[in-house]
Amino acid sequence: MPRQVDHEERRRVIAEAVCALADERGLEGVTVRDVADRAQISMGAVQRCFRTKEEMLVFALAHVGERIAERVRARLVRTPAQSAATALGHAASEVALLDEQHRAEARVWLAFVAQAVVSAPLAETLRAGYAPLEDAFARLIEEGAARGTGEPAGEDAPLDARREARTVLALADGLTVHVLAGHLTPQEAGDILHVQLARLWAGRQPPPA
Repeated sequence: MPRQVDHEERRRVIAEAVCALADERGLEGVTVRDVADRAQISMGAVQRCFRTKEEMLVFALAHVGERIAERVRARLVRTPAQSAATALGHAASEVALLDEQHRAEARVWLAFVAQAVVSAPLAETLRAGYAPLEDAFARLIEEGAARGTGEPAGEDAPLDARREARTVLALADGLTVHVLAGHLTPQEAGDILHVQLARLWAGRQPPPA
């Protein structure tokens, strides 16, 4: 009997090959032939999984985004001793990809972000990935504020959790760029993120550990 092919597993293998090539040469250097060679499968097998190169790239971006989101979700599984503020800090650090072990992933992510500027399907995939992160950040901010004073320090308006969540998410992404460009060290970027979160919680509860 012919061996059964696990198509989802093959799609993941192809996505990993796309990411490896994107890390080495950027997305402009990714071809179907090279992906097939890296994945050690035929071009026909790649084309049976993905009708177009763009479809392949969209899947690869979603694959990377899900891997990051899974780490964020793991950070959000809190013990009784872990506050909402601490959970938010850990999750935002995961999004920023500041650890050395995630440096290659950060380069791949940035390559996809750059390509999304001229690719509507990639941009849509990015937005779909950001949405649950923003929701999770907003929930943590609302929870943390509810356990504090309930009013922002030095401001007349009440806390806008959605706006603050978007700010934290945008900052995390921006720090990724600055670290990859060599403008900031990972330690400096982490300090900036910590200070911003401390300002967020000022007047509500102690800053995250």
